[in-house]
Amino acid sequence: MAVPRNVSALARHLAHHARPMCPRVLSRSLATAKAPPSLFAPLDTFGDRHLGPDDSEVAHMLAKLGYDSMDAFVADTVPEKIRSATNAVSNETIPALSESELLRRAKELGQANKPFKSYIGMGYHNAVVPPVILRNITESPAWYTPYTPYQPEISQGRLESLVNFQTMVMSLTSMEIANASLLDEATAAAEGMVMAFTGSNGKKRTFFVDSGVAPQTIAVLRTRSKGFGIKLVIGDALKDLNNDALRSDLCGVLVQYPDVNGAVKDFSGLADSVHSAGALLVCATDLLALTMLKPPGEWGADIVLGNSARFGVPAGYGGPHAAFFAVTDKLKRKMPGRLIGRSRDVQGNPAYRLALQTREQHIRREKATSNICTSQALLANMAAMYAVYHGPVNLQRIAQKVHGLTQIIKSTVESFGYKVINAQFFDTLTVNVSGAAKDAEAVHAAALAAGINLRRIDDKHVGLTLDESVGAEDVVALINVFASAASKGSVSLSDLSPPETLAIPEGLRRTSQFLPHPVFNSHHSETEMLRYIYHLQSKDLGLNHAMIPLGSCTMKLNSTSSMIPLTWPEFSSVHPFVPKDQAKGYLELIKELESDLCKITGFAACSLQPNSGAAGEYAGLSVIRAYHESRGEGHRNICLIPVSAHGTNPASAVMAGLKVVPVKTHADGNLDLEDLRSKAEKYKDNLAAFMITYPSTFGVFEDGVQDACKIIHDNGGQVYLDGANLNAQVGLTNPAICGGDVCHMNLHKTFAIPHGGGGPGVGPICAAEHLAPFLPSHPLIETGGDKAIDAVAAAPYGSASILTISWAYIKMLGGTGLSDASKVALLNANYIAHRLSEHYTLRYKNGKDRVAHELLIDLAEFDKAAGLKVNDFAKRLQDYGFHPPTCSWPISTCMLIEPTESETLEEIDRFCDAMIQIRKEAEDIITGKQPKDNNLLKNAPHPLSVITLPEEEWNRPYSRQTAAYPVPGLLERKFWPTVSRIDDAYGDTHLICDCPSVEETASH
Repeated sequence: MAVPRNVSALARHLAHHARPMCPRVLSRSLATAKAPPSLFAPLDTFGDRHLGPDDSEVAHMLAKLGYDSMDAFVADTVPEKIRSATNAVSNETIPALSESELLRRAKELGQANKPFKSYIGMGYHNAVVPPVILRNITESPAWYTPYTPYQPEISQGRLESLVNFQTMVMSLTSMEIANASLLDEATAAAEGMVMAFTGSNGKKRTFFVDSGVAPQTIAVLRTRSKGFGIKLVIGDALKDLNNDALRSDLCGVLVQYPDVNGAVKDFSGLADSVHSAGALLVCATDLLALTMLKPPGEWGADIVLGNSARFGVPAGYGGPHAAFFAVTDKLKRKMPGRLIGRSRDVQGNPAYRLALQTREQHIRREKATSNICTSQALLANMAAMYAVYHGPVNLQRIAQKVHGLTQIIKSTVESFGYKVINAQFFDTLTVNVSGAAKDAEAVHAAALAAGINLRRIDDKHVGLTLDESVGAEDVVALINVFASAASKGSVSLSDLSPPETLAIPEGLRRTSQFLPHPVFNSHHSETEMLRYIYHLQSKDLGLNHAMIPLGSCTMKLNSTSSMIPLTWPEFSSVHPFVPKDQAKGYLELIKELESDLCKITGFAACSLQPNSGAAGEYAGLSVIRAYHESRGEGHRNICLIPVSAHGTNPASAVMAGLKVVPVKTHADGNLDLEDLRSKAEKYKDNLAAFMITYPSTFGVFEDGVQDACKIIHDNGGQVYLDGANLNAQVGLTNPAICGGDVCHMNLHKTFAIPHGGGGPGVGPICAAEHLAPFLPSHPLIETGGDKAIDAVAAAPYGSASILTISWAYIKMLGGTGLSDASKVALLNANYIAHRLSEHYTLRYKNGKDRVAHELLIDLAEFDKAAGLKVNDFAKRLQDYGFHPPTCSWPISTCMLIEPTESETLEEIDRFCDAMIQIRKEAEDIITGKQPKDNNLLKNAPHPLSVITLPEEEWNRPYSRQTAAYPVPGLLERKFWPTVSRIDDAYGDTHLICDCPSVEETASH
């Protein structure tokens, strides 16, 4: 049979030979058939749009499971003794707003934030987001709905963009390798500190921090150092490192370049001194400054980190922002976070993948030194695209303008009698006001009167930082603030002259080339940029294509209405350190969100500061440790963790300074209460905490959760309840009823913040009344309780701008809608379990044959019968147009499936049909109809590059049609993987983590 050479001809050819298509569903109702209560009631209610199944589909699924009501089903699924009152989370406690009402309320809150121009700096800037990036990445579900690229064959677009990010960082810092982003600059610095500590094998415990490092970073370092027993010393790194006793215990030094006060210092001699002491030099820096400054990699830094947000990511009251982290080659296998590498697929074509995945903390568990399990992928992609769009020439032009305008301000304010104390700088000035104004407060008063914020330092100094958003009129207004405070006449633009020289020392000026790669020198017109963005997104499967049934990830709808306020300037342009009276709208929104989360969890207080789920785990455990210390029981350091707990739990416990003791589970997945009791009693004098994920990651509500928590309390410990699976609890039970003392929530799971292709996330913690005083503080904005631990994130409210999304989600669903969402999530999972149980082994269920919101299917039998691994089923599922479920976790032979409440019955059935058809394909291998080493599963996925192979190269015992269109529905809607199965081993042994060079691009 001749093979059509044209792809569209091939599709027509296969369609002609295909089976008749099954009919599409012709009509569906809204999620509820109930009529509005009155003529005046809004029709744009959110619950009808958020819930996938309508009333008839719910009834159909319930009937299949043997129930005539949702209440009867829930009664068999959630243990009665932990059920909360039906009105605990209802429209009485959390009233529901329609979509239009929500947007009006959001606009009211946004307008309560004062639109001052902020020059506060300290690592946060007024970024200019190119509109082509704002509209087509930030606001595009093709970019914000995909998950972490664990399935690289359907993730090549964002993987390429993240490699662009890594390359951008490596080139600007002149370091040998960079990761795909971390949570923020302060936590990145903490990761650098721990790398230095572990690099000495824990033998050296002193980490020196230069006094020019940002105060929010120092606060996070204080928190993190405590758990590892690291001695933190603050001082002048250029003067205070001559002490022999200090040097003998020195594991690392952190400097800021330029520093928080704007000074640009030569640290090359310091690097030599630090290395001679056998320690590492860590440098926090600024990417835009590095277009003009000699990069740290050229003067001896071992680790370079910072915030990439000034590359086109808004301030957003503190985040989210993508931190960057780069190291020398010898440190690459110890670097935290995700790393994207170049590999090849089985056809030999180049392809990207997550490299060195065995470093991930949910795999290393208690052996981990970091609990990083996510990144800031969406923000990293924005920053990378900013560099792609501007290229090296325009980036340097932006930097030169910022530097030049800063020089003009320096020379002009000094003519008024002020003294700038840092003669060498890039964009930041620290101004001594003594010679011109009464005091610093007089300057701040003049600034506030002009709608301007300056950095508050002390009564004699003010600080200011310029950025890309500053224009000529802004410079004049800023100068006139200083003129007014000094009782000088105002100036106009005509009075100002461009500087003739740079304020950067000759020896610290950049002379090396940066960003020479073709990708940074090709897409500078909006037309080309738009096409590049769409070219990459066409390679990635997101929720805009299909259900993503990843267990423990809760890939639910990220509604457009909840996303809209995020990019309004009223929220996106606010600096995190503005006076509180300028952020009243944000603070009211935060207060409402904290209150709603407390109602949902049953706890007394909330902190929104942790900026990932794992960060929430760490924060909660740190609060528990502080509580024990306050009672004179700081020796309590044992943490009991079931093997069914979320994978980052052991890593977080280690970071908090706790020793992990594992607890067994029974064959049915339930916690072994006798083993728990035995270990709790054994360690009762030192028991600090018990970490439990509920429902467990095995996909069941355990009857004995309250008994387990009582055992811990009876032996002096506190209970940390991991909220990774909170989507099964909301409105039905809560962590407090279950017996917890503190929990974290994943706002990017349960409360609909998008996963962004691998971040951002938010992991706030809620705590019982006795733990509330210990919630995290911040050195610049008051947060937390009266006995607060130090900060766990750089910004006082973490990734504040995306809190708008969860706030909107909760407000639009209301309490009743939130409860309904949990019920439907449970129903969808149990319906899948029912359909698949005849074809696969369902690993765990409760005594009523029910699972929770997710289910584990065990594929071990197929390995024994046909040599088929979990990965083979996963790759074949890509051919059906689905992202595979979570693979080989929490059990290596299993798939963990979570449909969420947002998927319709049609989509759920489509997924089940695919899994059942793959089961039939596996049976053909078991019975010998297809060979074990050359079959549909082993060869999956089948991209167009395979389907269009010439006839003489098609050496497979099945047709192209069977490979590409195994079920009829794919003929109408098909997502194509863009590469064949990727060779993981090759990628790890040939580690290449940057963009192709000019020569490599030309060779292809």
